[in-house]
Amino acid sequence: MEEASERITQHFSTVLLINKDGHVDRFMGTDTVPPSVDPASSVLSKDVVVSTEPAISVRLYLPNNPPPSSLKLPVLVYFHGGGFIIETTASPTYHNYLSALAPEARVIIVSVEYRLAPEHPLPAAYDDSWAAIKWVRAHFQGLGDEEWLNDHADLTRVYFGGDSAGRTLLTTWDFDTGKRSSRAMEWELGFMSSQG
Repeated sequence: MEEASERITQHFSTVLLINKDGHVDRFMGTDTVPPSVDPASSVLSKDVVVSTEPAISVRLYLPNNPPPSSLKLPVLVYFHGGGFIIETTASPTYHNYLSALAPEARVIIVSVEYRLAPEHPLPAAYDDSWAAIKWVRAHFQGLGDEEWLNDHADLTRVYFGGDSAGRTLLTTWDFDTGKRSSRAMEWELGFMSSQG
């Protein structure tokens, strides 16, 4: 039998290990829950494919009994944490948090699923996040086909949030150019703008 030291390239404490064959074993942040109707908040959620190559998806959260289309809800685009190596938008932690947040804040939430390192080194997470932002923007421009955004979202009021790695994604974007920058960000009626 092969010794563990002969199959392991790197071992990151209790988080993950990278095997010599490239396979990654994660010890936390891998549990997921399916989209559903949250029993506590009655929030609806569903997964939507943004891109098939590379594979990018979002999980949408819509408060139950959304207002009529004339009274649309703001949108929160959320980026999950996990140090770019663990967690997912479908993890119980994020799913439960966003299911509770959507009705309290009266927002539609677009939770972005980005590819994780080390299998997909940076800047993959940035590229995936930017693709998801452009997907939301397409709805603002009348080009998107997601009915929850078309029917219930006020795309003149879009906000960004995230924690840990997700917050890092936000603080390094220049929303005018789609490139990483340290400039401050702001969302305006024109959809995206930045301030120096």
